[in-house]
Amino acid sequence: MSRKPTPWDAAVFAVPTFELADAGEQTLQMAITQPGHYTVKVDPLACKKALHDYGFYYCDTLIEPYCSKARFKAFAHTEVSVSKAVTFAQVQPICHGAFAHGRFQRDFNLDRVKADLRYDNWLAALLAEDKVYGVFFRGDLAGFIAVDGNILVLHALSAAYRGQGLSKYFWTAVCQACFADLEVLKSSISATNIPALNLYASLGFQFSHPVDVYHRLTP
Repeated sequence: MSRKPTPWDAAVFAVPTFELADAGEQTLQMAITQPGHYTVKVDPLACKKALHDYGFYYCDTLIEPYCSKARFKAFAHTEVSVSKAVTFAQVQPICHGAFAHGRFQRDFNLDRVKADLRYDNWLAALLAEDKVYGVFFRGDLAGFIAVDGNILVLHALSAAYRGQGLSKYFWTAVCQACFADLEVLKSSISATNIPALNLYASLGFQFSHPVDVYHRLTP
């Protein structure tokens, strides 16, 4: 199938939303004739002429940090702790508006408020599946890291804890909890998110599988 519906996005943006399986001519032709918001991910070195010809526009470049248990560099801190005993009411204020690097936030055809709501809804779903760790400093909730399988899928710190040099301790605590059952951890981050890149590199993560993300809104 050349397109896959993404109903969680459609529920927020109130238009049909799809991920395209490829950027072939037939697929792109379909995207300009059937209403909806379309996402396609392509090799950064691929020619983008056809995408531009069909009205697609660049939104982001994603890369995959990955690290084995053996390669991981831990930074322990006695005043950092983690717990899954957190509620949506506690973590939603940290999540809302935290994802300036998100491809939906950078899409000029989408409402920024709805883009923020998309991440709130995703966090709520992850919480319902018991996949969210709250990270604490001296007993105070500082942020959250959601882990789905072996992938760190969503994470944010409250404004008071950003830029304080504490992130490596929070990530260490969560990664060590995950490495109790896993051999490899991964994530996906925007190449423009330099703090996240530096953080993952400091913990021994390497990077692979870059993709350019293009969107199109067909009225």
